[in-house]
Amino acid sequence: MIRAIAWKELLQLRRDPRLVVLIAVMPLVLLVLFGVALKLEPQNVRMAYVDGDRSLFTNLIRTSLWSDGYFDLYEVGSETDIREEIRAGRAKAGLFIGGDFSALLTENRQPHVTLFVDGTMPSLTTAMKYHSRSVTAEGVTNDMYFLDPDAPNVVIAREPFIMDTEVLFNPDEKETWFFLPGVIGVLIMQVALILAGISVVREREKRTLEQLLVTPVSKSAFIAGKLLPYVIIALLDFYLVLGAGWLLFDLPAPSSQLLLFVLALLFVAGMIALGLLISLVVLTQQQAMFIAIFIIVPSMLLSGFIFPLEAIPGPVRPLSYVIPFTYFVDIIRGLLIKQTLAGDLLADYAALAGFALLFVAAGILKFRRSL
Repeated sequence: MIRAIAWKELLQLRRDPRLVVLIAVMPLVLLVLFGVALKLEPQNVRMAYVDGDRSLFTNLIRTSLWSDGYFDLYEVGSETDIREEIRAGRAKAGLFIGGDFSALLTENRQPHVTLFVDGTMPSLTTAMKYHSRSVTAEGVTNDMYFLDPDAPNVVIAREPFIMDTEVLFNPDEKETWFFLPGVIGVLIMQVALILAGISVVREREKRTLEQLLVTPVSKSAFIAGKLLPYVIIALLDFYLVLGAGWLLFDLPAPSSQLLLFVLALLFVAGMIALGLLISLVVLTQQQAMFIAIFIIVPSMLLSGFIFPLEAIPGPVRPLSYVIPFTYFVDIIRGLLIKQTLAGDLLADYAALAGFALLFVAAGILKFRRSL
């Protein structure tokens, strides 16, 4: 009897070719992502710099950072510009060299150089601080000592200059501040995709879809009616989880409650519409669950939620920008941690709105009034 039941299950599985393909393809894709596409060590991290001295000595500092291959340097106008570049996400680090660097150096007065690093992602912050040590290596500093032969008793400082490090936006480098905003998005994405992903296919399996098809409901009304209750549920879930994060883990308050609500609405609407599109495409709830997982896991790996986008190799990185979760992570970390301005997040909001409209339109086109 056990053998007969097991054989029956295998036959049933064989008659669901889409599920068989998902079972075979999903592990292979995830293996490739983990083994080839994702690297913990980023390259070409963008660094904004100000060189007020523009001397041979400051050029040694900049060259040491550039030749290491870790930082991609570009010049801005002031220290304020460095902070704004990091706040807006256009740079992850900054270097400020004052205009009196050479004068203080020749007088053996140890000028200060300031390194700014983005504290949003503590693991990346640690890596940036480590790679910035090349600035104070002996190969750089050996040419910066000045001795006066007529004053042999002068005490020369152990290091010709001092590099100060300032961690912006997350000075205590709290890991919870980095992970929890993204975790909120993962939880909402999971709820939205699974709830909406089984909505239509469940009715098809229970034979209740025919009752809807014989009514005079239009495609748009059908899609809107399916979307609305799940959008409300997912929005309430978003604020429930976010409120728990504020109470239990002392997450910072957002720079704008309105921008936070718009983010939640666009992301939830997009994920619910995507889940509904999945439900219209598949034939069974098992297929819907597999596709939902197949979307969630790569979204976590390629969005910057766990690994910095700079660590994703160039050929794979374009995939990050066709994932809605990438823009959600960028916005929510900007609102909660960096207090980013609305103008700097406009492109991310536009991308989320575009995804939501695309998924809704695809669902309307895919919906058919016949079985």
